[in-house]
Amino acid sequence: MRWQKGRRSQNIEDRRGRRGRKTLAGGGLGMVILAVVALLFGVDPSTVMQLGGGLLSGNQQQSEQFSAATDQQSDLVSVVLADTEDTWRPIFQSMGREYREPKLVLFTGSTDSACGYASSAMGPFYCPGDQKLYIDLRFYAELKNKFGAPGDFAQAYVVAHEVGHHVQTLLGISNQVQRARGNVDEVTGNEMQVRMELQADCLSGVWAHHAHRSRSLLEEGDIAEGLRAAAAIGDDTLQRKSQGYVVPESFTHGSAVQRQTWFFRGLESGNINQCDTFSGQI
Repeated sequence: MRWQKGRRSQNIEDRRGRRGRKTLAGGGLGMVILAVVALLFGVDPSTVMQLGGGLLSGNQQQSEQFSAATDQQSDLVSVVLADTEDTWRPIFQSMGREYREPKLVLFTGSTDSACGYASSAMGPFYCPGDQKLYIDLRFYAELKNKFGAPGDFAQAYVVAHEVGHHVQTLLGISNQVQRARGNVDEVTGNEMQVRMELQADCLSGVWAHHAHRSRSLLEEGDIAEGLRAAAAIGDDTLQRKSQGYVVPESFTHGSAVQRQTWFFRGLESGNINQCDTFSGQI
């Protein structure tokens, strides 16, 4: 990506080196479950937090020297966030709406959010309660080393996907889906959540389309990085890695093929109207 000369966002909240008010106790299977969930982008924080049953109170502070790599990553996510602002603002204007820019919170280990306690074990997520994105940049090392999805565009895809959830919140889609999920069985609710996640993938593709066409941000190989990242965090990929078999009824984010397909649809069209994952087959 040709991101180095890009505009930096003013909507970065840097909490690195500070801990949240609670830390997870125990380990074993519970932490394994959280570790798997951590690698699912756009996870519903309220759902994940229910897994962390053993929480201990206590104010903890953590001093940390940040490496050149994490400093570069923080610079990258700031540029990507700014570029999403430049993409979604005019799109919302064309729909007669106002785009309210989200904040991006950088943290290490744990922090607090309007959705509750946030641990780095949860992975990157968006909290609709405060309209903020949360990310521990050390996640990118996991994405590269454990899931074979390196590269700056793969990192940008993470941010763009979470911004996609913000777009869903502003358009009222998130509330509609959450209300609907409260009236159906678990399998049907999971399917609704899959459609939400695939739409966020498509919206991240819409951003990539405009970032390249309007600002020539993308370079050769970037699309392959994005598709590789989308496949790496497909439910089927993660389930095979964690348990050796796939249970489609338990999917909450979509298969590798589905995530790639919807990301590419947004990328190719650049049209938010092409991201209707709630009509027809996915």
